[in-house]
Amino acid sequence: MTARRNPDAEPEVKNGRDAVLERIAGALERLAPRPQAGAVPAGGDAFIWEPSQGGLLAVEQVAHIPLVLLKGVDYARDTLLENTRRFADGLPANNALLWGARGMGKSSLVKAAHAQVNRARKGAARLVLIEIHREEISTLPQLLRLLRAAATRRFLLYCDDLSFDRDDTNYKSLKAALEGGIEGRPANVLFYATSNRRHLMPREMMENERSTAINPSESVEEKVSLSDRFGLWLGFHNCGQDEYLAMIDGYAAHFGITLPRAELHQRALAWASGRGSRSGRVSWQFIQDLAGELGKSL
Repeated sequence: MTARRNPDAEPEVKNGRDAVLERIAGALERLAPRPQAGAVPAGGDAFIWEPSQGGLLAVEQVAHIPLVLLKGVDYARDTLLENTRRFADGLPANNALLWGARGMGKSSLVKAAHAQVNRARKGAARLVLIEIHREEISTLPQLLRLLRAAATRRFLLYCDDLSFDRDDTNYKSLKAALEGGIEGRPANVLFYATSNRRHLMPREMMENERSTAINPSESVEEKVSLSDRFGLWLGFHNCGQDEYLAMIDGYAAHFGITLPRAELHQRALAWASGRGSRSGRVSWQFIQDLAGELGKSL
């Protein structure tokens, strides 16, 4: 006996098939590679790398402070500025890792050095700053191929708060892009990174691998070799009271805050005590609060 077809069931079957096809199509879209970013924009000195949004997004004005306001980091300031200037002049220069205590001006120094180097430059001689987020490190090879083709400009890549956690393999992309790939780093590209970690890996992760590996030295070698790709290691340490007050004095003089020095220091120390730390970030936050209280714009 031949079973009768139920015409009412056909729409349900069709709808079920359509739903399956939609799920398959969605899965294929997620697996597909991201669209290729376009060429480097002709104008502009600063961009953010957003491959999912079309590539390089222009930044009209970089949020930076004058280089002279960075106190207590004289060696790092002078070294990074000279390295950046050499690169902008077409001379050999090193990738730089700025590591250490939080709030001591690592990110501010990168942006201030870029602005300082560009002060006397015009046109294609101006250095381009490109920020790349840690989550986009896996797309760094794509960005480098894009920049290699723009040989008339020089690019300073900058990644803030760079670090890698357990099971994060993006550091391999960074290693290859900096030095290890067969293409090598383009001659018109330099890479600066800031991090709270000297070797970009959590200490407990490295110690755990030492204790569980058959050959402890080899187990850590691959991860430590990432920080070796940076020719400059610039350390930032917690500042003392004198350095903290020097930062306060520098900000006050620059922005025309005329509070008596003894009162300024007393209030600045009280502010730091309330925060439980002294740093460049804390000094800037105090100056902002004080300027607001005095009705003065910065």
